Amino acid sequence: MSARTSPPSPARLVLADGTVYRGYAAGARTVQSGELCFNTSLAGYQEILTDPSYAGQLVVMTCPQIGNVGVNAADDESARPHLRGFIVKELFETPSNYRAEATLPGFLREQGVPAISGIDTRALVRRIRDHGFQNAVLSTDPDQQDEAALLEQARQAPDLDGRDLVAEVTTAERYEWSEGSWPGIDGQLPRAERPEPSLRLVAYDFGIKRNILRLLHEQGFDITVVPARTSAEEVRSLSPDAVFLSNGPGDPAAVEGVQEPVRALSQEYPMFGICLGHQILGLALGGSTRKLKFGHHGGNQPGKDLATGKVAICAENHGYAVEADSLRAAGEPVSITHENLNDGTVEGLAHDERPLFSVQYHPEASPGPHDARYFFGRFREMVLRHKAGEPASGAAVAGVL
Repeated sequence: MSARTSPPSPARLVLADGTVYRGYAAGARTVQSGELCFNTSLAGYQEILTDPSYAGQLVVMTCPQIGNVGVNAADDESARPHLRGFIVKELFETPSNYRAEATLPGFLREQGVPAISGIDTRALVRRIRDHGFQNAVLSTDPDQQDEAALLEQARQAPDLDGRDLVAEVTTAERYEWSEGSWPGIDGQLPRAERPEPSLRLVAYDFGIKRNILRLLHEQGFDITVVPARTSAEEVRSLSPDAVFLSNGPGDPAAVEGVQEPVRALSQEYPMFGICLGHQILGLALGGSTRKLKFGHHGGNQPGKDLATGKVAICAENHGYAVEADSLRAAGEPVSITHENLNDGTVEGLAHDERPLFSVQYHPEASPGPHDARYFFGRFREMVLRHKAGEPASGAAVAGVL
């Protein structure tokens, strides 16, 4: 069956280094610039599209066929896509999936996301891998296909370094979350009961994914989600048992108004961070971060637990990493708990004296393997220990001490 049922319209992807890819337009008809990155997941393109962590980026899928399961509202990870454009080898217009509610091309048009198909994505991924992040311009507007003009626009596009992208994706107002995971088909595995007692949690929204909230809810947390620049005083007024730091996009050092509240709250409440939340916790503890060559984006990253030696295959989406030496130099008693086996970067940290821990990867998956989902139970255990006055340091709960 052919993947294309409508006449093709031209599209151009022009990289800042002068490389040009010519293909077919899909989605919105527009011109967008952004930082190129690639994702190695074989499935879950809708979760990738709606992950706020991709704000400011043009996303290349390494899987050659995208769109064959359509889209449905239950799989959205946020209210809308935040990426700047979508790049695939082959885009399917006719889905084959009983859960599909719409086609992927229709979803892209409705959400204003431009896409290009019919290009050599393997060559593009090799270029990103070998030369690192760079900006590009994607034009799906048939009247704006001049490659020289698009090249100049790509070279003038702002870098992600130093940009506070969290301000673009965080919630404007605080809200309560009380939804669990999709229950599946009737007659399949029953949904587990929420444990008792319930615990009050304040979750900072730096670009939070819905599946994180679902899994925290299923661990018995009553969740209030707050904007990124919520003060420590406002968090205290909500009388939480714990604080959560979410994932999000871009340069962690550029996120304004978050390090001081996190630093203060980390001395009072149990705290768990994921991805950008992990990096912000590292900064609040005196560490520093650096940009990776091309980042980690996909569902097949190996993360090693240094306490047990076990390796989990992890879902990841980040372009920055916490510097291990900077944490040691800061003087805080912090242990590195996990590392990436591909490049040795920090994948987890825990405080040796206080109930704080974080991971660089995504234990909630969506998409990706579920190897690391146990972290949500570990967080609940740490909070309960703290409430009971028992030893509850992040390192103790992680098994490092």
